[in-house]
Amino acid sequence: MDANERLIKAKENWARARRGGEEREVFEEGNDRLPPGQHLVETWPVLDLGYRPDIPLSEWRLTVNGFVANPIVWTWEEFLAEATFTSVSDFHCVTSWSRFDNEWQGVSFKRLIEVVKPLSLAQFVLFSAYDDYTTNLPLDACDDDDVLLAYQWNGQPLSKEHGGPVRMIVPKRYAWKGAKWVKEITFSDRDQKGFWEVRGYSNSALPWRNDRYG
Repeated sequence: MDANERLIKAKENWARARRGGEEREVFEEGNDRLPPGQHLVETWPVLDLGYRPDIPLSEWRLTVNGFVANPIVWTWEEFLAEATFTSVSDFHCVTSWSRFDNEWQGVSFKRLIEVVKPLSLAQFVLFSAYDDYTTNLPLDACDDDDVLLAYQWNGQPLSKEHGGPVRMIVPKRYAWKGAKWVKEITFSDRDQKGFWEVRGYSNSALPWRNDRYG
């Protein structure tokens, strides 16, 4: 088993044991904002596969393609020109921790849809990252008021360990659906499973249904 396979196995074990990263728990008995099986933390634990790409902003690009009328490749400056959206939402990790009231700033996915104009065949979205991670969602899950491409968290630039320069935030799904270090977004007519989905994680990843594994 090589180093990458060991890291994947470790992450799978963390998820199944429902733990992750360094946590500082907040006692919230009976809090109806917590999905089933979750506990509240005030820290922001870090979980990844051990590789955190270093992406100079001058070299960062976001490519959006597939079944769209207007494919784009944004530079950092072009991304910032669109990054006017702010949203506050909760964050739920499959390893059982949740963090409330995170303030994100970036480009709303609704704005991205306006720019690229998906074709009628586009029903699914595949996200690819600079660390070769992938994850997938139905288009209607992305076309929601709180979904965004975030570059700031609580007023500060998103750190590399948390997916900076830009990561996806999809609050109504477990956090593995929000790709860190996002590089490419492909609109598709078919559902192509991503990194964790092909390894047995739920394809839908709905926290309020305790929907962790397929």
